[in-house]
Amino acid sequence: MSMDFSEKWGTDIDTAVELALADLKLTIDEVDVTVLEEPSRGFFGIGSKLALVRVEKKKTQEVKEPEKKEKKTVEKAEKAQTQKTATPKKEEIKKEIEVKEENLVPCEDHEALRFLKEVIKEMGLDLDITAKKGENSLYLDIQGKDSGTIIGKRGQTLDAIQYLTSLVANKESDEYTRVVVDAENYRAKREKTLEALANRLANKVVKTKRSVKLEPMNPYERKVIHAALHDHPKVVTRSEGQDPYRRVVIELK
Repeated sequence: MSMDFSEKWGTDIDTAVELALADLKLTIDEVDVTVLEEPSRGFFGIGSKLALVRVEKKKTQEVKEPEKKEKKTVEKAEKAQTQKTATPKKEEIKKEIEVKEENLVPCEDHEALRFLKEVIKEMGLDLDITAKKGENSLYLDIQGKDSGTIIGKRGQTLDAIQYLTSLVANKESDEYTRVVVDAENYRAKREKTLEALANRLANKVVKTKRSVKLEPMNPYERKVIHAALHDHPKVVTRSEGQDPYRRVVIELK
């Protein structure tokens, strides 16, 4: 079953649209384009963001679309109901950012590494990259005085760069390679911050007996919150809303 829309990040609007068109296997004449986030001036300027677009297949006169949408809505509702029992454990979460050291070997040349070096060069940043490769994984560690710029607000720039680097790494590969782009051990530090936040808010829920809604987070950060409270004796977690505004709700059992 083909998708009706695709949301993609890109260094500019045209690049994001091209990625979405490739995802949908459609031409520009067959879609409507909505710009969700404008790119910053230049290529990853300081404090800037990537472009985010939503590319949607144009509506036809056929009448089966509402039925599909209704089915999707029901499926999402059912998924939300089961979220609290299907939350991942902390060990599963760590696999998102950790790569077993014994399986890693230094990597001097890789298409994704060349792409990341070019991005950093275009940004005009003074940074070094260390690459290590596993069987189905690639870990790119960024170090240097400008690492704060590459991380961005709450890691948004780093996440966007990781997403694009992953696209490059898997563009012509038969097997999926999991790409992790980190800077100054940011991801591990962010995980600890989120775990502390989760436990603090869980205590607040227990004390006030009122549920708490967190700010919107990306899928990985939501998983960290779910995992941190997975075994909590008095609260449960669930996710609600749609990306990029999907958030975690903590409530009493």
